[in-house]
Amino acid sequence: MAETLFEELKRYVGWGEPDERALRDLHAAASGTFQHVVDVFYETIRLHEGAYRSLSGGEEQIERLKETLKQWLDRLFRGPWDEDYFENRSRIGKAHVRIGLPQQYMFAAMNVVRGEFGSFLNDIYRERRAEREVAGRALDRILDLDLAIMLHTFREELLAQQARVERLSTFGQLAGSIGHDLRNPLAAIETSVYLLRNLIGADERSKRHLDRIGEQVALANGIIANLLGIIRDRPLAKERVKLESVVGRAAEAVVRPQEVRLAVGALSGLEVEGDPGQLQQVFVNLFVNAVEAVSPRGDVMVNGILAGREVLVSVDDTGPGVSQAIARRLFEPLTSTKDKGVGLGLALVKRIVERHGGTVTYQRRAGGGARFLVHLPAWGAGG
Repeated sequence: MAETLFEELKRYVGWGEPDERALRDLHAAASGTFQHVVDVFYETIRLHEGAYRSLSGGEEQIERLKETLKQWLDRLFRGPWDEDYFENRSRIGKAHVRIGLPQQYMFAAMNVVRGEFGSFLNDIYRERRAEREVAGRALDRILDLDLAIMLHTFREELLAQQARVERLSTFGQLAGSIGHDLRNPLAAIETSVYLLRNLIGADERSKRHLDRIGEQVALANGIIANLLGIIRDRPLAKERVKLESVVGRAAEAVVRPQEVRLAVGALSGLEVEGDPGQLQQVFVNLFVNAVEAVSPRGDVMVNGILAGREVLVSVDDTGPGVSQAIARRLFEPLTSTKDKGVGLGLALVKRIVERHGGTVTYQRRAGGGARFLVHLPAWGAGG
């Protein structure tokens, strides 16, 4: 059987069972220092503007991340150091790409951890040099292993991101050309439909056919508008936006079956800086997708909270959710879970949210269904 990447990295740093035993033996004593290491770690980040700037949630985000770091340290000493461990550490590398953290801070952060635990080992092995050497070697190897995993994932994710940008650029050129070329024939069809309505009189059958033509022309125009919306840098008319109002208007604009419930939770007091028209389009697209996912019967739930310097809005549905293969490309143009879907709605959502300085992500909802999380900078967060 071929060697996995994780096995290759273990072999490269010299990781083995003696290292596992040494770290497990240290776990109980080391856990008493976790809080100290975490405090020093984030105090160091506060002193470096570049690293601190990547934490958009400020001090509240740091408090949450402190708990995450303690869990990371616990797993570092406790194991098991298996493929799940590899996946856990890989997610950290991907997160660093997402928040735009420069690689040098990954090295610096690991050195902070290495230095603090080095002092810890010196304290508990004062008169036992041989044991100190074994424990120190195990600690160095696991930190080297973690750093190697994160750097590998960082590189892979960055390359994938660059490939997506190149695909979007090609897509944009094609979409712009097609969109403009289709506008003229669609306008001619609309004009002809208008003239024919005045000629057919009371012929109900002909009227129904003209209505269908009009609906399909409107659908085609909507697809073109989405295409052009993805590639255009339409100026943002930013202002102080009350999310309760924007989300409410979006909910009213969405047509849904009688047995599909769209419940909007308390959003009062949640404010962002943005373009209300474009933000409304974000939630219209998310609501339309959710309603179609649960139809003919189901629930769509919308909730929001203020989390530090950002507002988090969740859109949940009780539909079938999205397969893991599709989820990885869900926000790319031409990716759709619908039989007749074009795959532009979520790409436009991502484009608008990112232009507002936010992010949108997909999660598998606990209990089944889909969850979309929209993060937007809160009003005044940039000040």
